[in-house]
Amino acid sequence: MADYSALDRLLHRLALASPMRAEMLHDIERGLHLKAAPADTGQHVFICGLARAGTTILMREIHRSGAFGSLTYADMPFVLAPNLWHRISARDQKAGPRAERAHGDGIEVDFHSPEALDEVYWRIFAGGDYIRRDRLIPHRPDRETVAGYRDLIRLILLRTGKNRYLSKNNNNILRLPALAKAFPDAVFLVPVRDPESHANSLLAQHRRFTGSDPFTQSYMQWLGHHEFGATHRPFAWNGSPAAGDPETLAYWMAQWTAAHEVLLDVARAHANVLIVPSDRLAEDAAIWPAIARRVGIDPAPLKEIRAMPVRRAEGGDASADALYRALADSAAAALAA
Repeated sequence: MADYSALDRLLHRLALASPMRAEMLHDIERGLHLKAAPADTGQHVFICGLARAGTTILMREIHRSGAFGSLTYADMPFVLAPNLWHRISARDQKAGPRAERAHGDGIEVDFHSPEALDEVYWRIFAGGDYIRRDRLIPHRPDRETVAGYRDLIRLILLRTGKNRYLSKNNNNILRLPALAKAFPDAVFLVPVRDPESHANSLLAQHRRFTGSDPFTQSYMQWLGHHEFGATHRPFAWNGSPAAGDPETLAYWMAQWTAAHEVLLDVARAHANVLIVPSDRLAEDAAIWPAIARRVGIDPAPLKEIRAMPVRRAEGGDASADALYRALADSAAAALAA
């Protein structure tokens, strides 16, 4: 983002800063292209979880199959008008240069890389329902808003020439029960990572992004990214602001526990929501084939997924560890089914 040109920054402001303008562009896109879009099969894959759980790597591994259409960096910044932008932009005609993303985690991206961009839809059309000044609360989208999201999926499939959609959107954990019910033929994959290692990663990213420049902060907010850094707004599962200091590991451990208590309950209530032990994917040869089978793709040898760093102190957090074991048990049962 720091190397975006003045024109890039202007286009992002034009496309994303004004909800009214974004809605207008989306209406034009619908009017021009929705009738030609494929019917919704509903057999999509949605990946969501707490940030730094391994959601991006899992999305990229599944996207390599070629079976799914996704939003990519080529669709930025007009993500609500992918076909209209495709007609006037040359970005998706070539991958462009590869570069490490801003997280500094070794993941390289280009214009063809899939990314978490469909949260723009929820922010524009329902942001007032779940985005608060200092937190994000659980989101229960109404039928009309879900229908509009389904139409956006069809428009993305039209642009990509596919009939199945692959999404990675961590904020979807806020609306996971509603989406699991609305898309009964879809599979929802929820990567889960060892709590203390996960919390350490969140703390490191929070510190990395805390001093981000004003455009980067605007960019993150336009995309609905509030996971950490200067634009951090925690998930507030009971509606109340989160307590604690984001500069401490204890804060992120509390965030991990609160989120995963909810996610375990959702997975137990919805058969199409699967917990995925992301920190075991690279070492347990049985997990990836089981995931591939559930989402309907060939289990090609892993290319993107790699071992995740483990950072634990002696003793740890007994309650978080017990929750992690319960999540692992849920994953094992679901993937064996």
